Amino acid sequence: MRLILRLLANAAALAVATFLLRGIILTAPTTEGKVVTLLVVALIFGVLNALVKPVFTLVTAPLVLLTLGLFLVVINAVMLLLTSWISTRVDLGWFVDGFGTALLGAVVVSVVSFFLNAFVPGRGRRRG
Repeated sequence: MRLILRLLANAAALAVATFLLRGIILTAPTTEGKVVTLLVVALIFGVLNALVKPVFTLVTAPLVLLTLGLFLVVINAVMLLLTSWISTRVDLGWFVDGFGTALLGAVVVSVVSFFLNAFVPGRGRRRG
């Protein structure tokens, strides 16, 4: 259940970024198609964040430490660009136009995900 809630939170964060930023494009013609596309893109984004992001973070650890963690925003932007690349390869209709848009999108997705994931119960927290 927790995994599904996190997937929905990521999809909502990506939807907010798609709505706010002109350079993130969603081409699904129907509302149902847009929802399904955002859920699949959120799944791809989550898998990349779980598998690829730790490797990027480890390789760039000195730079992350030197910038006091601000370089993590750049890594998140790269994750968005990689998600966009995969999405275009499987013809999902979700595209990020350039690194600047990805950088702003990474900030939006991070902020929205932070607030939405605050409501997802953790493993060690009590409900209620």
